[in-house]
Amino acid sequence: MNLHGVDLNLMVALNVLLREKSVTRAAEFLGITQPAMSNALKRLRQLFDDPLLVRTSEGMKPTERAQALEPHVRDLLIQVEQVVQPINKFTPDKSEHFYRIAVSDYGESALMPLVLARLREAAPHISIDIMAPSDVKAHDVEQGFVDFVINRFDELPQSFYQTLLWRDNFTCVYAKDNPIANCFNYETYMSAQHIWVSKTGMGVGVGVNPDDVQRLGWVDAALHKLGEKRHVNVFTRHYQAALQMAEVSELIVTLPTKAAQLQKHNPNLVFTPPPFTIPALELTMAWSPLLHFNPAHQWLRRLVADVAHEHADPNIRPHYEHYAAPALDKSVIQP
Repeated sequence: MNLHGVDLNLMVALNVLLREKSVTRAAEFLGITQPAMSNALKRLRQLFDDPLLVRTSEGMKPTERAQALEPHVRDLLIQVEQVVQPINKFTPDKSEHFYRIAVSDYGESALMPLVLARLREAAPHISIDIMAPSDVKAHDVEQGFVDFVINRFDELPQSFYQTLLWRDNFTCVYAKDNPIANCFNYETYMSAQHIWVSKTGMGVGVGVNPDDVQRLGWVDAALHKLGEKRHVNVFTRHYQAALQMAEVSELIVTLPTKAAQLQKHNPNLVFTPPPFTIPALELTMAWSPLLHFNPAHQWLRRLVADVAHEHADPNIRPHYEHYAAPALDKSVIQP
């Protein structure tokens, strides 16, 4: 093939078209007119001698050739980004860089105060927009509009990088005047009423299905292996709210220990290890390969990872790597 006639902008257009599967949405994403995007698709079809996207009753669908091209186009754009990325030394104490980070309620409460304390010392002029994972979609992260996401994930796009920040055990929390405080054991735990709390991944969440044990998470999956099912009366996505509800009711909340420790000085609450084994949860940081070699991004990733590793439980500390290889899709149940 004569590369002289190949326009790199066509590869950008193809990447967006294959992701959005819509000429209109692709045009809106790139900030061009719909006729301009239609013309780009026409040129792409001529270049590859394939329709690439075909109209069906379910909308535009990629052809077999397009599906084969997609990972190669994505890798090509990543490599181009690396080549043209200016090599500028990042000076954190003088930088006014603006970061956009999506962090779960658990991560925001347990990790971000530690990170911000370190940032005040190392980079006092930078700014951070802390967003909820429900505020962003995977393609926002993939395109670098969000620097990274800190959460627990059921799955991640294959193109994403990720690193494990820490593992955490679980703690049961209940009011000191809760009748269960006089005799807390497996039997009384199972006879009590509970608060469920969790939110993983990215994007707007959906309502909980109490019968979907695997989707309910670590706690309920562990009980399921024992042939048991607890009585959950309240479902919430916020750890602080769950702790407040436990304080004023006879409900028990079983949540990650680092989240429970946020109220460790509250005299109205009792903190007890679960009366059965629950596998440790994992808090992960994920980011786009488009930002992987960006000096400012690399610096903040290292800082976040260093702070998390310093405060990890030494009894369940994993082997850490700052820059893991691009993640394969994986299924991980949430707490």
